[in-house]
Amino acid sequence: MRRTVFFCAILFVISVRILNCFGAYDVIIKSGRIYDGSGESSYIADVAIEDDLIVAIGQLETNADLVIDANGLAVAPGFINMLSWANDTLIEDGRSQSDIRQGVTLEVLGEGFSMGPLNEAMKKDMLESQGDIKFDIKWTTLGEYLEYLEGKGVSTNVASFVGAATVRVHVLGYQDRAPTSKELRQMRQLVAQAMQEGAVGISSALIYAPGVYAETDELIALAEVAGQYGGMYISHLRSEGNNLLEALDELITIARKANVVAEVYHMKAAGTANWQKLDAVIERIEKVRAEGLKITADMYNYTAGATGLDAAMPPWVQVGGHRAWVTRLKDPSIRRRVVREMSTPSNEWENLYLLAGSAENVLLVGFKNEKLRHLTGKTLAQVAQLRGKSPEETAIDLVIEDDSRVSTVYFLMSEENVKKQIKLPWISFCSDAGSLAPEGVFLKSSTHPRAYGNFARLLGKYVRQEKVITLAEAVRRLSCLPAENLKLEKRGKLETGYYADIVIFDPDTISDHATYEKPHQYATGMVHVFVNGIQVLKDGEHTGARPGRFVRGPGWKK
Repeated sequence: MRRTVFFCAILFVISVRILNCFGAYDVIIKSGRIYDGSGESSYIADVAIEDDLIVAIGQLETNADLVIDANGLAVAPGFINMLSWANDTLIEDGRSQSDIRQGVTLEVLGEGFSMGPLNEAMKKDMLESQGDIKFDIKWTTLGEYLEYLEGKGVSTNVASFVGAATVRVHVLGYQDRAPTSKELRQMRQLVAQAMQEGAVGISSALIYAPGVYAETDELIALAEVAGQYGGMYISHLRSEGNNLLEALDELITIARKANVVAEVYHMKAAGTANWQKLDAVIERIEKVRAEGLKITADMYNYTAGATGLDAAMPPWVQVGGHRAWVTRLKDPSIRRRVVREMSTPSNEWENLYLLAGSAENVLLVGFKNEKLRHLTGKTLAQVAQLRGKSPEETAIDLVIEDDSRVSTVYFLMSEENVKKQIKLPWISFCSDAGSLAPEGVFLKSSTHPRAYGNFARLLGKYVRQEKVITLAEAVRRLSCLPAENLKLEKRGKLETGYYADIVIFDPDTISDHATYEKPHQYATGMVHVFVNGIQVLKDGEHTGARPGRFVRGPGWKK
């Protein structure tokens, strides 16, 4: 085995030297400033691509099919979006425009819920819950879904966690109870299957029904399986507000008992009263890291989050799934109880409506019902005033009338804490959004500006303008850090033998332009993007190429 590896390495070096002598590269990126993903100092060099690999870095001959002059530009590994909701947007438009134009070359899907494994009841629910984006469900398992995307054609690479809530629904439906021993074995088998198909780990989202119904022991049992395949446990904590520290302790307990690496999704301290807790969160994570437990986190670079009005209502009213939830809300006695609990401070559940501070800080951005779309961009307070009802009553009415959770932005965090988190060396970055385009079906709804600006905002606002971290460090945490955390092979660095996921941008001009009022605006400053050696962005415009692949995790069984 060692001899085989040795001879393969010799052949690779010889082939690179032959290519260099004859200049027979597919692409040479000439004279760019290289940020290789390591976080070390940048340097000027050329990069050569042959097929889908980086085959040489240095001072190279310029004889190639394509020579790109990168003088004055930064050349870096493609960026990894650690939490993408491009599940259905990539089905609608595989170009992944809002992310490609920021340099994202890998979308990591599956926060709590994943696109498989599905049973027939789940497929029926998924079809019924579709909004503006309509699609047939041509897969059953998670691996089949990712293969479907690759076969359909996508511009970015794709990977996914298997959702703990998805596994739970597959076996238990939307019930609020613990699984039996037999059911838990079935759930563990589904996780094992997903890991063998290439999932990068297991995820949970513990403020949402039905994920909120899972107890810690259930999560340990599922995370243990993912860990056996080298995967990660990643979680939207059970609380990012009043019980933030307790929720972090749960994640640490799961990581320890399941013997698995773990990550906090979109780390934050939500709600003014909780902002001061961030220091304790950081201290606790760094303490266990020093003890040898690998805990990391990711984040988006804004002071508002985005989800739905379900995050403003108690979990008990959502037992049984969406249809049961809407039916209950129509019952006058249940409605009165929900209104009371929405407006009453409690540590029993995560109430984003109260954490936002007021209905003025709750922005409505997406409806299914055409008759409600004129309310897009208004706050819950404004709509309540228009209707002459309380914000709580109005939220309930909107869920019933739209027959959906209603896409909602909540203003929750402090700018000081955003900067404090960006400085942390163990934090990577995510959009927590779909990958969109300012055209077609996407314009039927508003969105959070992070869908168009999160990664450019890091490089423009926080690196160039405010100098919170260096550009070399930002590139490391956009590429190498998440690739290593996910144990992805030959991704995340500018290094010979690695896949040619490469971004070329102007560090002096890269900027985000999306706002809460006008979110459908592309970032600028990203000049060229290559995915698996194929140019997807040329001079800031999409080429139409869709070379993205299903990037499989460490448990993949070929």
